[in-house]
Amino acid sequence: MTETAELIDNEFLRQFELKVEDEMAVIEYSLQERKIFLTKMIIPESIKTTDFEKEFLALVFDNIKERNISVVPTSPEIAKFVRSNRKYKRMLPVGIRI
Repeated sequence: MTETAELIDNEFLRQFELKVEDEMAVIEYSLQERKIFLTKMIIPESIKTTDFEKEFLALVFDNIKERNISVVPTSPEIAKFVRSNRKYKRMLPVGIRI
């Protein structure tokens, strides 16, 4: 579902956006120093599936990884994703455990 969609980092609104069909999935963030705090995930019910959520989060985390900055997931569903994906745990700042 996300293969044809392009992840957009809307720096003005401080959110990652992924448009699928006529719907927009969003992850809001706050950028401070060399850390990005992922604060809220909004996925419309019409496109919300477990697979879509995982693919969307993987796109966001891969984008952040390219920038070489740490991730602090403050949203419960994003923290759950990090817990279940060992490769993204390395992106957490020193001293942060999930």
